[in-house]
Amino acid sequence: MSITHAELTVRQDGPVAYLAFDRPAKRNAVNDAVIEALDAFFSDTPAGVKVVVLSGNGGHFSAGLDLSEQVQREPLEVMRHSRNWHGVMHRIQFGGVPVVAALSGAVMGGGLEIAAACHVRVAEEGTMFRMPEGQRGIFVGGGGSVRIGAIIGADRLTEMMLTGRTYTAEEGVRLGLAHHLAPAGEALAKASELARQVAQNSATVNYLIIQSLARIGKMSAEDGLYAESLAAALSQTGADAEEGLRAFLEKRKPNFA
Repeated sequence: MSITHAELTVRQDGPVAYLAFDRPAKRNAVNDAVIEALDAFFSDTPAGVKVVVLSGNGGHFSAGLDLSEQVQREPLEVMRHSRNWHGVMHRIQFGGVPVVAALSGAVMGGGLEIAAACHVRVAEEGTMFRMPEGQRGIFVGGGGSVRIGAIIGADRLTEMMLTGRTYTAEEGVRLGLAHHLAPAGEALAKASELARQVAQNSATVNYLIIQSLARIGKMSAEDGLYAESLAAALSQTGADAEEGLRAFLEKRKPNFA
């Protein structure tokens, strides 16, 4: 399957769908058409897709929000625009399909907000992480105050936004902005490798991991432990659990349908 949305390309290869921002002339700055395309995909993920790889064409993941579309908006329009981003980021994070981000070049502002909604992040050497909103007279609006703040902490995000500080790929991995470091030009290959590995997991367990862990992290300890028990109960029944146990006993790799 190969589909081109407005400024977003979509290609399916077996259980893995490859999405790529396709605005290289603008370093893949995110406009409303890109958000609409992301919304359409994650609201109705094609059958058979077990993992998604998200990247950017032309050497950059995304330089952030396309500010040319943001001029002369009224406060209510800005709030609605922000809340729409929140809804789309929620569908990326909690849609139930793992998303692996292949990060290269600029990962800035709204681009970093999108990356933070993904579950596995691979940064190649030369990647630059930045939150430049403070220098542009605007505040974050795509969920960064929550998701990026949860990754690096409110204190570090405050400094990052006040100063416009840039973190390298190596620093990003150390801070948790990315989980894996790849050589220059190889983020997509590494992301694809990881995606195919994740696709071999039980789809039920992948779903439970995505739906449960981020929410458990915000619960009290007792509520989190209760939610963990519910997820464990759901995971340890059915065909996937039987196949996983049988494979372990037979000393082979499980084959989840």
